[in-house]
Amino acid sequence: MTERYSIAQARNHLPRLVHHAEEGRLIELTRRGKPVAVIVSMEQYEHLAAHRPSFWDAVQAFRERHGTDGLELSDEDFANLRGRGPGRGVSW
Repeated sequence: MTERYSIAQARNHLPRLVHHAEEGRLIELTRRGKPVAVIVSMEQYEHLAAHRPSFWDAVQAFRERHGTDGLELSDEDFANLRGRGPGRGVSW
């Protein structure tokens, strides 16, 4: 659930808005009607800011968890996965 407030409104009601954010509500702040910032709980912020592994690290972790022994792949296995043509036409 997102609540929307101008910066002036937020200034006058900051303690209430922080309480709402702690409850899990998203508080959107606007300037001249345009969104400029969001107030979120610390829990939500930590989730958003958490380190995410790169694709390669995720692949390596998958291989370690599930094992790839006996899985033999060669370049030929991937040769025809994508067409070499220019793709489809796009009309503008």
